[in-house]
Amino acid sequence: MNNATIKQIKCRLRINNSPYFRQMKSILIFGAGKSATCLIDYLNKCCDENNWKMLVCDANLSLAQSKIRDFSSSLALAVDVSDSEKRAELISEADIVISMLPPALHFLVARDCVRLSKNLLTASYIDDNIRSLKSEIEEKGLLFLGEMGLDPGIDHMSAMKLINEIKNDGGEIYSFKSHCGGLVSPESDDNPWHYKITWNPENVVSAGSSGAMYVENGETVTLPYSEIFNDDNNLVDVPGLFPLAWYANRDSLPYVETYQLQEVKTFIRTTLRYPAFSRGWNKIIKLGLTEKNDQQEIQHCTNYLDWFNLKKKALFSENKDKLNEEDFFDEEFIEQVDFIGLRSEENIPPEFTTSSALLQHCLEEFLVMNHDDKDMIIMIHEVEYSVEGRYKKIRTCLVVEGEDALHTAMAKTVGLPLGIAAKLILEDKIKLTGLHIPVIQEIYEPILRELELNNICFNEEVIFS
Repeated sequence: MNNATIKQIKCRLRINNSPYFRQMKSILIFGAGKSATCLIDYLNKCCDENNWKMLVCDANLSLAQSKIRDFSSSLALAVDVSDSEKRAELISEADIVISMLPPALHFLVARDCVRLSKNLLTASYIDDNIRSLKSEIEEKGLLFLGEMGLDPGIDHMSAMKLINEIKNDGGEIYSFKSHCGGLVSPESDDNPWHYKITWNPENVVSAGSSGAMYVENGETVTLPYSEIFNDDNNLVDVPGLFPLAWYANRDSLPYVETYQLQEVKTFIRTTLRYPAFSRGWNKIIKLGLTEKNDQQEIQHCTNYLDWFNLKKKALFSENKDKLNEEDFFDEEFIEQVDFIGLRSEENIPPEFTTSSALLQHCLEEFLVMNHDDKDMIIMIHEVEYSVEGRYKKIRTCLVVEGEDALHTAMAKTVGLPLGIAAKLILEDKIKLTGLHIPVIQEIYEPILRELELNNICFNEEVIFS
């Protein structure tokens, strides 16, 4: 038996033998990755203050242990979430469950939470699998709260607060634009991509792959993946900083009804990046370097240069009359390509068998956050409306800077809304049941108030009145 296992057992015994153990409320967290750091920090403090207990479970025990540090009320466990027996055992002992797992794994946890009558929180979009549980969640009087992070999450809460304030003043909204991005802070911006990874790198590679839909000037716009990053003119001004590029984020249309903006003429939700990133990523997509089904091609490549040249040849063979090679491989893009090793003669590791996996490996190796690096979150809502025939435009802006490569702005803005919601539910201050996202006043008002106490607050600017 190794030292880590002994430490787990001793810690478990210490908690279980406590005289108040049976009265303690308990929080179960699945996943201790990049975005979970500040969530765990916040709930550790809540547990110590309230005599609650928390279990942090991850496949990587040392990672989970590093996140709970010396908090006496928390325990780290090594757990394979696909182990149905162990998963159910842990969920059955919890008062509330938080899943920070990759989105595809939430349903494993969600099914057990329904069966065992436990509330569940996630930061991810509510997908069709989770939605299929809606009637059972309601019948059992449970609360499943999804889209409870940054984007989705803080965007919903701040948008609904702004929209309701405008409507309460008699305003009629006809344009709503919401932009959000996880970026590298200017002081840590030292590479040609102007980007470093602060969240799940797989999501970075797949961003935009499902295409996008939104409403613009009364018309529905549908963009395929190949066109998501096409427009160099998609820019938004950031007060006190610099213009950023935006690309349409997934399908905005369902949120027209969610936000009660059925009469709006323009409605779009976007992701922000530095303009150079968008230009470079547009070419990465066109080269087919994000493909997931090209194992047969990759197996014939020895090194990264072989892979890159293979994709380059295919692109220009198919588009010889449409693309100019010299313009495509301009100085900016060549610098970006070489920075992440795409033309390296280093051999391809055998475990990476698709372009998307290879590209993700390159990003993780070369776009890593150094210990002292800082990231930055920017969120902007732009709303155009009229009151008694007078045109008005308001812009609200949130800028959050991280502390270091561990306590990032991304981890803070994803984790704190989840942590605050969990605390409020355990304190019986949120009493809702059913399947929800945070667009309800009972949810967003107290959470936004506490976020402000943690320096996550919006500045409002009247552009025109």
